[in-house]
Amino acid sequence: MKIGIYFCKCGGNVSGKLDVAGVRQRVAQEGVYFKDMDFPCSEAGQESIVQDIKAEKPDRVVVAGCSPREHENTFRGVLERAGMNPYLLQLVNIREHVAWVLSDPRQATEKAALYIRAAIERVKLQEPLQKTTLDVNLRTLVLGSGPAGLKAALTLAEAGREVVLVEKRPTIGGWPVLFDEVFPSLECGPCVLEPLMGEVLQGPHAEKIELLTLSQVTEVLGYYGNFKVKIHKLPRYVDTRTCIGCGMCLAGCPASGPDPLSFGLGERKAIALAFVGSLPNVPFIDPAACLRLNGRQECALCQASCPIEGAINFNDGAQDLEREVGAIVAATGGALYDCARLPNLGLGRVRNVVHSLQFERLASPNGPTGGKLLTAEGHPPKRVAIIHCVGSLDSGHRPYCSAVCCASAFKFNRLIQEQTPGTEITHYWKGLCVPGKRGHTLYEEALHDPRTRLVHYTDISQLDVANAAGGVAVRCSAGNGSAGVPPAQAKAGGTPALPVLGGAPAPQKPEAALFDLVVLCPALVPGPDTAQLARLLEAGTDRTGFFEERHGLVQSSKAKVRGVYLSGTCRAPMNIQEAATEGEAAAGNVLAALVAGRKLEIEPVVASVDAERCSGCMCCVPVCPYKAIRREPEKGKAEINAVLCSGCGTCVASCPIGAIRGAHFTNAQIMAELKGVLA
Repeated sequence: MKIGIYFCKCGGNVSGKLDVAGVRQRVAQEGVYFKDMDFPCSEAGQESIVQDIKAEKPDRVVVAGCSPREHENTFRGVLERAGMNPYLLQLVNIREHVAWVLSDPRQATEKAALYIRAAIERVKLQEPLQKTTLDVNLRTLVLGSGPAGLKAALTLAEAGREVVLVEKRPTIGGWPVLFDEVFPSLECGPCVLEPLMGEVLQGPHAEKIELLTLSQVTEVLGYYGNFKVKIHKLPRYVDTRTCIGCGMCLAGCPASGPDPLSFGLGERKAIALAFVGSLPNVPFIDPAACLRLNGRQECALCQASCPIEGAINFNDGAQDLEREVGAIVAATGGALYDCARLPNLGLGRVRNVVHSLQFERLASPNGPTGGKLLTAEGHPPKRVAIIHCVGSLDSGHRPYCSAVCCASAFKFNRLIQEQTPGTEITHYWKGLCVPGKRGHTLYEEALHDPRTRLVHYTDISQLDVANAAGGVAVRCSAGNGSAGVPPAQAKAGGTPALPVLGGAPAPQKPEAALFDLVVLCPALVPGPDTAQLARLLEAGTDRTGFFEERHGLVQSSKAKVRGVYLSGTCRAPMNIQEAATEGEAAAGNVLAALVAGRKLEIEPVVASVDAERCSGCMCCVPVCPYKAIRREPEKGKAEINAVLCSGCGTCVASCPIGAIRGAHFTNAQIMAELKGVLA
């Protein structure tokens, strides 16, 4: 067997640290030739190797240079251009592993020679492998229709792709369409998203988007490029194709029930639009509140009020749908931390204590009070407390910062002053976070407002919220805290520095204050369906419960399972702008991976099961990080999906009887490499 060694001198980065001639002498053996080059990874260097391989006709090739992570694909391409199978190549990292870590040239020369000898022994046993190809489905499933999901769906549709957009609510838009104003520019929330929603529903690319509201995914089968997804669609009882959205049916309905979009602050009719301005502009019937559907009486007043025959259908039923897609974008959003875990803050126990979403609805024109900021007694508040970091930056609750809570708190400051001028506002803060080029504007506005005060606490247990005569009492026992710089002082002495996380200003005496309204700003957490959906997608969650990225810095929009992409608050706490950008990023990844006319290439460096030896113990299943192994239904043996497998070898190591083989990393190849380096 003839083996060619191409040694990279790397412009002195390698050759300046060791004796190249000494390496050549130490690795010399029958059938092996050695050639050193300055930059084999350059275009000229690659072409030189191509021509040399054609002339020398080696059976195997070893390239001694830098990390395989950087240039393994480069030199596999060189072998292909020279007419060789690209998997008859072995790279040796003599730059990072030798030249850059050893100062003694003799040691470096010896180590480089040992590494190359190990590669020679290994490459003798390497086999010619072939990539396989697979036809793919170009349709994409997008889960969730908030800013991230809408941008992902629309970006894909604009590129001519078919999209199945699944939303569990009767409307699209996510949380922001419930907000009167959004941070930092204080634009109208529905106004920001309405053009996007209109494009999805009625724009020039809307025909590419199949919108399934009141729907949830129940099963995901298959693999990247060829998923089969089962979707359970609840009945709306109103035909979206014939209803004209006039709302005449609402007036006649005698029944009502809790409004989940008012978060316990209001009710809605049994047949209703989710809120004024919601899209699709088609009402739906809540079967739990409807007198007819819950069996209490034969009411049909809404149907009688409807001017369109057949638009309301009490016989509408749930549907189980199946769709075939090539990729899945998860954009299911998040939720608020359960403030009941912090009973000292009084939510649900003390009157006029609300969380941030409840406050958003109180301030919104389409909310339960018609946009009038009122207490439970129906009066405008004159004293408001806003408590930051409820559950966040706390090892006992959520250790991370949600990033958007402070932005919301200072937006609330502006909303309160606009709706009830002269209101006194106190912010109880643990750590302040107002990032971005515009994030500081509302913070500085609050800081300079003579009716706004900032009180620092260090632990949420230092706050106690209780009923009191004349309002809600907030007691703060933050002995190490700081009241911050009062705005009057700020005006005299200039803008004070932004308080930082964990700051320890001057001591402060415990204080108690009386308020008309207390607003809690809880941490953002994964949505209630995140864990279940992660199991269905086999995508995995991280220690905080959010979807886990393939790499948090450079591949954050990809899940660890190939073909599943992440965007928005299901991945991490983020604002509207970030969520929308991530939706576009996820769509871009799909478009780059699934290209019309291109087949999906499957790398041959994967594991395979010897069915004759496999006992069906399934020890390999739980250790596979890519969820590529399942039990074969007929014989009960392990079966590996080559599309999902990344060839990491974890299953090979876990198999107690050695029934799994890792292509390109066989036991024989690894042992030969070890013998070579130890010889």
